[in-house]
Amino acid sequence: LNLEAVIGFGGERPHSFVAHPNGRHVLFPLGSTVVIKDLKTNAQCFLQGHNAPVSCVAVSHDGRFVASGEETHMGFKAHAIVWDFEAAIRNGATICREGELVHRLVLHKVKIQALAFSPNDEFLLSLGGRDDNNLVMWDVPSGEPICGSPAATDTALAIAWSRHDSFRFMSGGHYNLRLWEFDRAGRRLHPTDAIVGKLRRIVTSICIDDTDSFAYCGTQTGDVLKINTRNGRFVVSAKSRYEKGILSVASYHGADGRDMVLLGTGAGLLARLVAPPGGMPLVEDSTVRVEGSVTSVSLSPSNTIAHVGTHTGCTYMVDLRAAALDAKLQGTSHHTAVHQVLFPPGCSDIFLTCSFEDVRLWSTSKRQELLRIVVPNLQCNAIALRADGTSIVSGWSDGKVRAFAPESGKLQYVINDAHPNGVTSVASCHTSANVVTGGVDGRVRLWRVTRAKQSLVSTLKEHKGAVLSLQLTRDDTQCASASADGSCIVWDLIRGVRLVAFFASTQFRSIRYHPDESQFITCGSDRKITYWDATDGNAIRILEGGENELNSLDIEPDGVGFVTGGEDRMVKLWHYDEGFLMGVGEGHSAGINDVVVAPNKKFIVSVGAEGSVMLWKMPALEGGDDEEKAKGAGLGV
Repeated sequence: LNLEAVIGFGGERPHSFVAHPNGRHVLFPLGSTVVIKDLKTNAQCFLQGHNAPVSCVAVSHDGRFVASGEETHMGFKAHAIVWDFEAAIRNGATICREGELVHRLVLHKVKIQALAFSPNDEFLLSLGGRDDNNLVMWDVPSGEPICGSPAATDTALAIAWSRHDSFRFMSGGHYNLRLWEFDRAGRRLHPTDAIVGKLRRIVTSICIDDTDSFAYCGTQTGDVLKINTRNGRFVVSAKSRYEKGILSVASYHGADGRDMVLLGTGAGLLARLVAPPGGMPLVEDSTVRVEGSVTSVSLSPSNTIAHVGTHTGCTYMVDLRAAALDAKLQGTSHHTAVHQVLFPPGCSDIFLTCSFEDVRLWSTSKRQELLRIVVPNLQCNAIALRADGTSIVSGWSDGKVRAFAPESGKLQYVINDAHPNGVTSVASCHTSANVVTGGVDGRVRLWRVTRAKQSLVSTLKEHKGAVLSLQLTRDDTQCASASADGSCIVWDLIRGVRLVAFFASTQFRSIRYHPDESQFITCGSDRKITYWDATDGNAIRILEGGENELNSLDIEPDGVGFVTGGEDRMVKLWHYDEGFLMGVGEGHSAGINDVVVAPNKKFIVSVGAEGSVMLWKMPALEGGDDEEKAKGAGLGV
């Protein structure tokens, strides 16, 4: 499956939002994918080759190469990959990956903490994570390692090359700050510890000024250290200390000739400091607040624009020419697991997602957030939309059902104590405003909803585990429920009794009616996709869905195909009647929580535990409606 677009940004990764030297593109990680975004057209293309979450991104000074590192599991090697930027732009958002991967570099264990290209782009420096803690120098043209060295006796967190000298760089971390010289002929790295006296700091970020005279080091205690790069001596620190530490630092030469330092803090403050010449302390010039901890600050080639990324998945653009800093929001995304995605009936232009604390409404074409509904410190487990589009119904971890207006986000009503310990599934009736809910307690409840009140009609209790999925028939007379106890039950909502029940040795995660409502299809923890007869509950067919648990499935409107997603991190497209696999989409770095086919059948949307929303191109399926059949047969309609 071809990945068309993504909504998300792995903002928890330090220094991962990077501006390209051409001034038009930015790069950032999302799960195991590196996203290249065009700032003018909003177009996206993707670098896919990692099998684990991307931990760091770097771009060469000439813009030709991109380097990315990953974080894998204990006992495994972490790969760094060098990519050809122009090949990625040329291929665009297509399945073609020709010429993109230049080198795969494998030496570090578990995690690659940071990557940096030398000023002449001939060398690539990589720093391993705390389980590795080694520096390795790579030859970019050949992809071969030149030399390596332990970074320090304690964990190193950051590296920075000299601006003009390709044989000098710095590293810093837990109570260590070092200046390094690279001996190309002798294939050795020679460290010199910085002289900081009695100061003991955890260095989180390093940048070196344009003249290679001074380095500015952000620390976990919230102060900025100014280091003389020629002799390694501590010069002075900033007057102010910043709350929750400094996570990112960048320096540039201002238009007025002054040296400026831009820093991002863990408290969501972006500050610009003036660095006076000599031993004068750094003075704060201007500050601006953003949403979330500032983990990345990257400057444009002209040093007039700063691209800022935060751990909550927000990206900003800051004009550095202004007297006072002003952060303009460029994009938002989920930063925690997304639990469900939902399209309005018959509409593919917008869709809803739910996550921890919020429900969000997105534009499909622009990939931008249109509405955010926030309920602090609670988790939204399920969402549904009224058939007429006048209400968003949501189930929350506090056991309440909340309904909101889709245009304003205004609260319409609350059903208190709908389910003890939390609401896990919600379905809205097609012919009325009534709502069906499922909970952790195993109960299925039907609620009559009017403008004046919300009253309980019936409680259906046979499940012994959480009800994870609900599906209503088109006439709202029956409801199918799937539970973690290994049972699925079809209920008569008019009489409040059970019609059909079927069981399996699994935790059912999702259930869907075929469009003609003659069959069900289910998936669960046993990795199997099962077809069931809707009349008597007998199993018709069982398919092997993969090697890991399946969390979600959805049938496209014509019933020709269906999609699944699960813990194997792959979106799979299946032919319904034949039962064979038609396509696979790889891009998530964690389990897929929900997957849905757009009503127009042009794309598939999947959401994952890493907080990403991914849009996949839906291939044409044979055996659809009459018009599609006629086109496939070459007939005019």
